[in-house]
Amino acid sequence: MTAAGARARVRAELTREIAEAARRHLATQGAAALSLRAVARELGMASSAVYRYFPSRDDLLTALIIDAYDSIGTAAEQAESAVERSDLRGRWRATCRAARVWAIAHPHEYALVYGSPVPGYAAPEATIGPAARVAELLCRVVLDGVDAGAVDADPGDGADVLTPGLAEGLGLPPALGPRIVMVWSGLYGAISFELFGQTHGVVADHEAHFDVVVERLADLIPLP
Repeated sequence: MTAAGARARVRAELTREIAEAARRHLATQGAAALSLRAVARELGMASSAVYRYFPSRDDLLTALIIDAYDSIGTAAEQAESAVERSDLRGRWRATCRAARVWAIAHPHEYALVYGSPVPGYAAPEATIGPAARVAELLCRVVLDGVDAGAVDADPGDGADVLTPGLAEGLGLPPALGPRIVMVWSGLYGAISFELFGQTHGVVADHEAHFDVVVERLADLIPLP
């Protein structure tokens, strides 16, 4: 291994260690209290050394946010890819269930990206692509249904509610915009209510309830 390769390997390892320590701080202190100095103390590093990897708290938050979005996106994509392409509702179920399973396994990372905004932090454009991965996967299922003639491209819901040009960028008929937004918000609403305790004492079997929600969301499109 060359000297440059060794340096790159060390840098990658230290970057990973810093991110892992930061995730532990998310679990105990919350995103708003995340501090580069505290992370440095835990790792036995000088603050100046950590700043060479993440120049500011916001840079570290951005890295954690992108990692979280990519992680849930990868989990959903792997689950969806295992289902027969013609089984539209099966692909839909797999995507939604994978998102919930990931959220339950990573509650603090889920809260970072789908919970309360961090005061003083503005997510940069670099987070947009990773944030859209699960939504794009659901859109792909719907689009495959449209292409197969199994989903109505114009369900008659009225004006498009998406940002102009967004539906076209996703390859979707604009008239499906309102339903896409409903199912997207419904999916994360159901996960968030469960994860943040809003349905505790109300729902006896959260997994069964979630499966019902997923089916009703598919009915909204509707998927065959």
